[in-house]
Amino acid sequence: MANVQLHLTEKNGYFYIEAEGMIQAQMTFVFAGPERIIIDHTEVQPGNEGKGYGKQMVSAAVDFAREKHIKILPLCPFAKSVFDRTPEFRDVL
Repeated sequence: MANVQLHLTEKNGYFYIEAEGMIQAQMTFVFAGPERIIIDHTEVQPGNEGKGYGKQMVSAAVDFAREKHIKILPLCPFAKSVFDRTPEFRDVL
């Protein structure tokens, strides 16, 4: 399991996984008002496919949403597919 980190600003942020001094995977989002984030893009660097980084970042976003009592709108097709396949994440939709 990789260590998912969070970079946050007032308007947006991203979850990311760093290894060997470089970002290996990143999932960006924007705040849509005080009660919702929109996941708009997920990217995994070549060579990291199949490591589960994308799902780990979605899981971190779900934990973040639950902690902050906000909802997630997954516009990114990858993130939406993870929500579609993971019923236990749907409480934050």
